[in-house]
Amino acid sequence: MDITEEAGPITHALLARLGITCTHTPLLEVALAHRSFAFERKGARNNERLEFLGDAVLGLVVTDMIFNWFPDLPEGDMAKLRSSTVNMAVLADVARSVGLGDELFLGKGEELSGGRNKDSILADAFEAVLGALYLDCGLDETAALIERLFSSHIHELVDRGVVRDFKTNLQELSVQQVGAMPEYRVSASGPDHDKRFDAEVFVKGDYMGSGIGRSKKQAEQAAAKEALTQLAEGYRQVAESLGTDARAT
Repeated sequence: MDITEEAGPITHALLARLGITCTHTPLLEVALAHRSFAFERKGARNNERLEFLGDAVLGLVVTDMIFNWFPDLPEGDMAKLRSSTVNMAVLADVARSVGLGDELFLGKGEELSGGRNKDSILADAFEAVLGALYLDCGLDETAALIERLFSSHIHELVDRGVVRDFKTNLQELSVQQVGAMPEYRVSASGPDHDKRFDAEVFVKGDYMGSGIGRSKKQAEQAAAKEALTQLAEGYRQVAESLGTDARAT
């Protein structure tokens, strides 16, 4: 099948599976064309330029998601979470979940060698599809698609401990040290369009820290961060005291 100037039945079926509502997608078939297919049809376009664009769009949207969903993650953890989200294996799995392999345009050699299920080809084609959708449908719809396809994966990575947030760290430490879960008490102030949340965290009734934020989650994370700082300082003082006592004897 040659690359056409307008989306055909194959690409409309893919759009339906992706949940994309815009219908102006003349670039989508180009996004599905592997270089082996284009090589056999002199002058046909392949998906490499769209892949380059889609990679940038995906990186921007995933970075924005991580930045806003996990407001207290340090830069290094954000980078780790992003790289764990947009690597080739993950992109290939997402591509398989929407049946992208069945829609690819491959050369005869790649077809015979199982190219429709190769991680590298699937990942590149998925990024190219994002590039095409960005150009034809705009950033908002493309970002909404990325969020639908990747949000559960990001949260799963956090749940598995790929990165750790302050609330999780404090919870595990509290259970380990005193056998109790932290308790958060949150109050809100200010108008609806400019609310501020104040959180305090207690463990077995003892005050451990406080924090403020634009959301309840941000305030609780800030309070947990302060509590962890206080605990670390307490452990340091105990260690120093034990060291002093040992030297004195």
